[in-house]
Amino acid sequence: MSVSNADIAYARDLFAPLGTITHRKMMGGATFYANGTIFAILDSDSTLFLKAVDTFADRLGAAGARKFSMTSKDGKIATMGYWTMPDDALDDPNLACDWARQAIEAQQKG
Repeated sequence: MSVSNADIAYARDLFAPLGTITHRKMMGGATFYANGTIFAILDSDSTLFLKAVDTFADRLGAAGARKFSMTSKDGKIATMGYWTMPDDALDDPNLACDWARQAIEAQQKG
């Protein structure tokens, strides 16, 4: 299954307060960029994930987010440095953008 244009529009609207947001479809999902910095992905199941490095991943985990994982054809589980958006931010652009700004800042520090 592939991410839909409606799902991409939802994510772009959610992050609109950040300014210019671009996206790129890839591998059934989409990546989202703010000023050229990738900060989020949308997987083929329409789940929104933020890029999380260092202590930002810990803060997301404490907020109830879960780490991106996928199971390969041979049954192995792979993870990446992306965590789900906290549930309370999914319908709140201001809160979503606060989390997204933290994702971007964490990358710039690291």
